[in-house]
Amino acid sequence: MAKDKLSIQPLADRVLVKPAEAETKTAGGIIIPDSAKEKPQRGTVVAAGPGKKDEPTTVKVGDTILYGKYSGTELAVDGQDYLIMRESDIFAIL
Repeated sequence: MAKDKLSIQPLADRVLVKPAEAETKTAGGIIIPDSAKEKPQRGTVVAAGPGKKDEPTTVKVGDTILYGKYSGTELAVDGQDYLIMRESDIFAIL
């Protein structure tokens, strides 16, 4: 599978997101162990559905977004972790 060609196409108002890596160090330089890492709330849109009949999707591929801590459903495709969520679970485009 080519890096720019993903085999998943979300439907309706769903968005496929690649979560950002969890922070491994604090601003003060303290290393955070795996057991204490926070789930990231930022990611990059990899694929987006066309939207609903009266509401087209406002995010586009490549947008960096903020989403809720427990938003979306986790899935793995070719060893890569992704989240699929509704567009309404997205708080902001950065």
